[in-house]
Amino acid sequence: MKIGEARKTYSAPLREFWEEKKSLAKQKKALDEKIKATPSGKEEFAKEAVTLDLSYRAVSEKYEEYSKTMEQIMAQHTALFNAEVSKQQGEAMEEYSEDMIKIMEVARRIMKGAKVPASDEKKLMEYSMELYMAAKNMAVLNENKKKEEYDSLWDDEKKEENPDPDEVANDAEYGGGTPEIMEVSDVVASATEGIEG
Repeated sequence: MKIGEARKTYSAPLREFWEEKKSLAKQKKALDEKIKATPSGKEEFAKEAVTLDLSYRAVSEKYEEYSKTMEQIMAQHTALFNAEVSKQQGEAMEEYSEDMIKIMEVARRIMKGAKVPASDEKKLMEYSMELYMAAKNMAVLNENKKKEEYDSLWDDEKKEENPDPDEVANDAEYGGGTPEIMEVSDVVASATEGIEG
């Protein structure tokens, strides 16, 4: 199961069991007040109290199980997300370093009086107008030398866009165990089975 599917699969039951847990807690509190207000309340409402207690415990256990599963899913998602972000940052730094080397090479070529493509000159200007002007000033000193002509240092190819780290994490296979999805009513019925009505 992919992580994105696992997140969707367990988020709805987790929410349902949380809501049921809150509802049962309110019912237990109301029943406790009812028991205190009634003279023989413990005996009179004993079966209802046991049923509510068993239901609450069963729902709480299932909620905890789903909650731990969701924590494991999210931990794996976060780790993969962070790994993809780090990879992309590393690639960006590598690309930046390569661009800096190219910019310095363009400046060196201009200083020697060589002809470089206008696009390379523009990149040098965008990076640093001072460096560009210094290179052009040095070029004047080398006007009498033989002028070499260079091709652009940058490829005109479009680079692939990096994938969304969230999509990368969601598309990865989930490596943990997944408990069976159960309906709240089935869990409550199973927990209270055998209590006479």
